Amino acid sequence: MKEVKEISKYFKKNDKPLMKKFYAQASSSKQAPITSSLNILINILKIKETFPHLSNKKINIIQKVINSSDDKPKPKIIMTTKGSSRKQIIVPINKDLSKRFTKNASTHVININCSFKNIRSNIITDFICADNKEVIITTNNIASNSDLQEIEKYIKNSLSDNEDSITSARLPQSKSYLKIIGISYFVDNSNTRISSGNIEHILKNNHIFNNIVLTSKLHIIKVSPKSDMVIVWIDIWDTQRGSNTRKIINRRFNIGNIIVTVRRANMNLDISQCKNCWK
Repeated sequence: MKEVKEISKYFKKNDKPLMKKFYAQASSSKQAPITSSLNILINILKIKETFPHLSNKKINIIQKVINSSDDKPKPKIIMTTKGSSRKQIIVPINKDLSKRFTKNASTHVININCSFKNIRSNIITDFICADNKEVIITTNNIASNSDLQEIEKYIKNSLSDNEDSITSARLPQSKSYLKIIGISYFVDNSNTRISSGNIEHILKNNHIFNNIVLTSKLHIIKVSPKSDMVIVWIDIWDTQRGSNTRKIINRRFNIGNIIVTVRRANMNLDISQCKNCWK
């Protein structure tokens, strides 16, 4: 087996095509097995020519080692969720108000469409529904800023006694999952542990995070039980293409006199759990 490993080092799988092909041929899935078989045959002939004393059994073993030694592609980090359809308008609102508003959903659909017609909008409301924290208005097309303003204005007028409880209407967004590494567990070399409030204050006042909105509270987890460094996990509102993430990914900034870095993190839809204390 030692001989097999030593010999296999001299041979690499030839992934380059043997001859030029037309685009239609190259894109055809039927061509892949043929090319692969030819590469295997060429490798076997090379092994036989270089090491004529080897048996057929050993040559087959060497060929298997060569095939299995190819570099595997690195796993891709999936860090952005796919949000709901953009043909929706979301108005964050509490549970009681959303129930109250949707009691007369059919009437609101008619009135909202009249409002859209008055501002010469091209979109039409199909139906209205609600969940615990928002009213969802489904439309036939993607709403513009003026459409969002009209919806917000209409809902505030409809619930005028609770106008302050209604926030800005928005389109559905995706979430991106990131982490900040290189952060000390203690604030400025003191005995005070760094808190989520400290980090939120730093992010809020840093120009790198302008127009970046957190979807939930950030999480601070020690690198290991005995380490004096932590990782901060943050979830942000983003587009499906991750345009907000691209603005801050791999960016570096100061926390005190320490330089920290924003990195990608794998998408995690479950409840965060600390690997040190398991809480």
